[in-house]
Formats: sequence, structure tokens, C-alpha cells
Amino acid sequence: MSVSFVGAGPGAADLLTLRAARLLAAADLVLYPGTYLDPEILAHCGAETELVDTQDLDLDAITRHLVDGARAGRQVVRLTSGDPSLYSALHEQTRRLDAAGVGWQVTPGVPAYAAAAALVGRELTVPHVAQSVVLTRTRARSSPMGAGEDLLAFAATGATLVLHLAITRTRDLMAELEPVLGADCPVLVVHRASQPEELVLRGTVGTVADLVERSGLRQAAVILLGRALAEDGDGGESFLYSAARERRSPRD
Repeated sequence: MSVSFVGAGPGAADLLTLRAARLLAAADLVLYPGTYLDPEILAHCGAETELVDTQDLDLDAITRHLVDGARAGRQVVRLTSGDPSLYSALHEQTRRLDAAGVGWQVTPGVPAYAAAAALVGRELTVPHVAQSVVLTRTRARSSPMGAGEDLLAFAATGATLVLHLAITRTRDLMAELEPVLGADCPVLVVHRASQPEELVLRGTVGTVADLVERSGLRQAAVILLGRALAEDGDGGESFLYSAARERRSPRD
């Protein structure tokens, strides 16, 4: 009696893990986030699988489906967009399953930020430019941020920033960040990476708000910011692969 939380990846049906595809093929009941998920993902399910779109359900209603399905002896999959470790409500759902005495396990997926970076062909960590990545969001119609989680403080570190759930606040955010990052700091906005309607906007802190507003984007996009994203960036080279690095013989 258990539930499998499965990362659906960024949307493309062939970017699921092999384990995720096997779980979907064997599932009797699949709950999925219709707002963010490409329907092609569900092609991995069997013909008799019951499919429940959760975009209009609250957490308690979702939990009832999970608990009732598991108690009935059905193989239950709860799909999440991207990877369950980020903004998936995994904590809230598993806490409820624990209280109901229902077991669970997690299968990771390709996170949206990784799919976005792959689409634009950028490494988020470039030697001598940025060696850290901050995955965060901003507060609008959402839960409060944790104490000390300040966007400007994150930006001041020079790390590459990845903003989730922030696309509707792009102009305000860029105005806040410009004094720290500079108007010329590269920004990439990626909408539905790997899905048929994927879209990439390339700009700077000073220009990207206009691009977003003209595109009409309102959801399902990540914003990447930082000097590591520059097309003509002149970062250093990794010491790991340097010819000057001492290497041990296989016999050592």
C-alpha cells in the first residue's frame, strides 16, 4: 500500500527516466498537473489507467485520491512537473500520507531549470565567473519566503539565479535587481522547455521585461540571470581538466 511520486521532467515524453516510464505503464491511477504537463507524457500510461487532473483540486482532495487508491490496492502514481524536490508540494502530501498510514517513494525527474539551460546551451557554473546556482522564487500569490531569503542578497553573491514562479513580476524584479546586477546582466527566459510550444527570450536585466510583456507569458517559465549566461563570456577553464593538474597513475 504505497504511492509513487514521479518527476515528469520538463514536458517532453522522452525526457522521463526509465523508472518513471515503467511506473506509469504499470499504474492503475495517475494524478497529474494538467497546467504544466504535456499530454504526451500520459502516453506512457496503460489503456485502462485512471487519469485525474489535479489543476483544480486542493491538497485535501488530492490526498483523498492518493489514500483511497492505495488502500484499494491500486498502483498509484502522483506525477509532478520537473523534479519532485522543487516546488512540488511533496512535503505536504507525504506528511498527509504518513498520517494516513500510506507508504510512499520518490522517483526524480529532469528539473525545469536543467531543461532550460540545455535548450539555450549554457552552463550555469563557469570558472572564475559563477560557481554557484541559486534556485528560488518570489512571493506573489504564494507562501511566504523563509526568514533571510532575500533576492538581492542572493544576487549580490554573483551566483547564477534561477527564478521560478516569477514571470508575472518580471518588470518589478528587474527594477529591484538592476542596482545589484547591472542593466547589462544577461537574462534568459525559457517557457515550457522541451514542449511543442517552447519559447526562449534573450535579453538583459534592462530589456527583458519588455520582451516578456510583448510575448504575453503568464506561467510555466523560468528566468535565468547571471554573468555566466553571456554568449561571449570569457570565463576561465576548469582545473579538473587542466593539463597542469597532477594526476595519479591507475596503479597508484
